[in-house]
Amino acid sequence: MSTESSPATPPTPPATASVALPTDKELVLKVIPMPADCNANGDIFGGWVMAQVDLAGSVVPARYVNGRMATVAVNQFIFKQPVRVGDILSFFASLTRIGNTSITVQVEVYAERFRAQGQYIKVTEASLTYVAIDDNGKPRAVVRGEG
Repeated sequence: MSTESSPATPPTPPATASVALPTDKELVLKVIPMPADCNANGDIFGGWVMAQVDLAGSVVPARYVNGRMATVAVNQFIFKQPVRVGDILSFFASLTRIGNTSITVQVEVYAERFRAQGQYIKVTEASLTYVAIDDNGKPRAVVRGEG
């Protein structure tokens, strides 16, 4: 019997199962992160993902606001999986609340990994609130009805 110990093999991370894309939300943005968007670990910066989510989240409310609007709250932001260079990211959005001057939106982000085209995993989900503003930056009424 040998007294030498063999190096431990790190456990293999579980494979992430492919999920279906949402049918109750609208595809509002597709983008591919590039090497310049990476952090020191080689994954995409969370802040870069957040900026893309903010852009995607503003698409649907823009139909109701008919003018300027501003992001007033990030109510929730969950990173579920890392985003990698070359992933094809699909951003889906839906309205969750229309108030007097504000609109809240749910955004879900799905990635097609570079080497697994046609298979999607959810990488991020967020809830953001936008407020309609006038030319002086003051809140103004949101138009109700279909956008």
